[in-house]
Amino acid sequence: MEDKERIKSQILKLEEKYKDSGQDLSSYLDGLLYQRYLTYWDYIHLDTLLSLQIPRTHFPDEEIFIMYHQITELYFKLILHEQKQLVDDKSQRLDFFLEKIRRINSYYTALISSFGIMIKGMEREQFLKYRMALLPASGFQSAQFRMIEIYSTPMENLVHISKRGHYSSETNLEELYENIYWKKGATDMETGEKTLTLKQFEYRYTPRLIRIARQVKDSTIYNKYLSLSLEQQKDKELIKALKALDVNANINWPLMHMGSAHRYLGKESVNIDATGGTNWKEYLPPSFQKVIFFPKIYSNKEINEWGKQWVDHMFNPNKIGS
Repeated sequence: MEDKERIKSQILKLEEKYKDSGQDLSSYLDGLLYQRYLTYWDYIHLDTLLSLQIPRTHFPDEEIFIMYHQITELYFKLILHEQKQLVDDKSQRLDFFLEKIRRINSYYTALISSFGIMIKGMEREQFLKYRMALLPASGFQSAQFRMIEIYSTPMENLVHISKRGHYSSETNLEELYENIYWKKGATDMETGEKTLTLKQFEYRYTPRLIRIARQVKDSTIYNKYLSLSLEQQKDKELIKALKALDVNANINWPLMHMGSAHRYLGKESVNIDATGGTNWKEYLPPSFQKVIFFPKIYSNKEINEWGKQWVDHMFNPNKIGS
């Protein structure tokens, strides 16, 4: 009898759910009757997923290179998934804010801890050969990572450090974007000419990135933090989580790339250029860029010593990815 009452209650709830759809519940039940059972491989589109690795050469390790970058982009999508919820949230609930930041940190932790695949998981000789078939593609062209930055903090905090003090939240977004820090990483320092890698990226993604910057103006994660009550802003767990996010995104993640670049491009008597022509020695070190998403939560000393881990890495490269 109890089961019958439960089923009756569920049917009534379903009728309520579908009454505004223009179809009665019976039609939906017919659809359920004819529907095939769901399988794991259909749900995650497994066959399609496993067909997306298409090497450009015959070197076996190129497939590792492709898969790791695809995995990275999926983690970036997870991070953006949490960021968008934070940006759209109107509740200003501390527990919600903290949970989202912790989730983002967990994704970064997985990414950073897995980067040994890139640093030690491929044969250097193979990489130096198959990379030539990838020109001018570069991980520099990850649009999702640029979106993560734009969702995290106002654009004036992403301006190159040499010009950062010249701009404010009142500055035109297009001007801020033109001076964003990462563009110098794909610009010839002597001629000022943009690499093809950068030109391709700007053509493909500039309108989208500017649109996102407009959408989140005054509502980035940093803005959301600043709009919390003073008591909430001082919450120790939140401060700890935000600092961890800053370190993960702007110190540990670039340091992993530094380790990989040194492993594959920085040995022997002559340094090798990255596939996209990016000047990685100037672009990747966190202490050079000093990109900080949440500057208000740090002391002057912490900001001045930002990215000091890079110095430790340079003196002991084995620390990275060990």
